Amino acid sequence: MANSLMTPPVSVVLQRLLSNEQESDEVAIAAVLDAPGSPWDLEADQRAEIFKDVYMSVSDVGGQLLYLLARATGARDVVEYGTSFGVSTIHLASAVRDNGGGRVITTEMQKDKADAALGNFAEAGVADLIELRLGDARETLTDIPQVPDLVLLDGWPDLALDVLRVLEPNLRAGTLILIDDVTADFGRDVHGPVLAYLNDQANGYATLTLPIADGIQMAVRL
Repeated sequence: MANSLMTPPVSVVLQRLLSNEQESDEVAIAAVLDAPGSPWDLEADQRAEIFKDVYMSVSDVGGQLLYLLARATGARDVVEYGTSFGVSTIHLASAVRDNGGGRVITTEMQKDKADAALGNFAEAGVADLIELRLGDARETLTDIPQVPDLVLLDGWPDLALDVLRVLEPNLRAGTLILIDDVTADFGRDVHGPVLAYLNDQANGYATLTLPIADGIQMAVRL
């Protein structure tokens, strides 16, 4: 079966979104960081509002990796924490379609972003493969109907461990866990807790940091 990422409408939508991010994110992020106080001192929903125009998407090469890993594992049921405008979701849904069909359950805290993502899914022709849940992932992902083959943790990194623990009762041996931007400079060690948890063998994972873009952590449930 062909690679959906290379064909319209998926390729057209992804190129538009990644170009928009490249043109606008640096300015949008700078405006937020120049404001008084640290965004990390805010509650997650407050942070989501002030970052509502920031893409913070997986990189182009990171998205290709998501697609390849989902294809290689034959993933049909995928869970994503952190939709944003839907770049990573479209990569994952394309892989699920090329694997023969299934479902990507994704969650977004900010309504404007969720609405925009739904439009992007429809334009890319993958909306039928995606269930977008609006709200805090620590609540929206408590009910997962199928055991996920692959989990992407790409929302607020300081909540990633909480989200992983919510999902753990639904994971199986062999479930692939991916975390984006683990080597990025966020001004503080926001990924520390989840990385320490994955690296503790007592918690039942094998893990490795991939030097792709700003670092992608790959872990397998044992």
